[in-house]
Amino acid sequence: MEARFNVMKVAPGAYTAMLGLEQYPRDCGLEQPLLHLMKLRASQINGCAYCLDMHWKDLQASGETAQRMYSLDAWRECPYYTERERAALAWTEAVTLITSGHAPDAVYEEVRAQFSEKEI
Repeated sequence: MEARFNVMKVAPGAYTAMLGLEQYPRDCGLEQPLLHLMKLRASQINGCAYCLDMHWKDLQASGETAQRMYSLDAWRECPYYTERERAALAWTEAVTLITSGHAPDAVYEEVRAQFSEKEI
């Protein structure tokens, strides 16, 4: 696929801002494998083939098991995820689907029990 435009050339400030948004989760204390798991789940919801491929490879490189990656879209029904991961995945879904309603208080309470305010 050919790029439609060069974002670095057209909007360097926007690109720098996006990089800053990407940097914060890396620096706030969240585990890298958890971040990759959350990104893969958001990519499943968004249907982005490029992102699915990228985050799948990131998870593989971090040592994630194929079973957990294959089962991610059914994480609620699988025993392979910790309570912390479940809270993160629920919050990821709520935020990714925010235009479909709102982030439910129950999901926020789950994530609050597992994560610091800085991590949230």
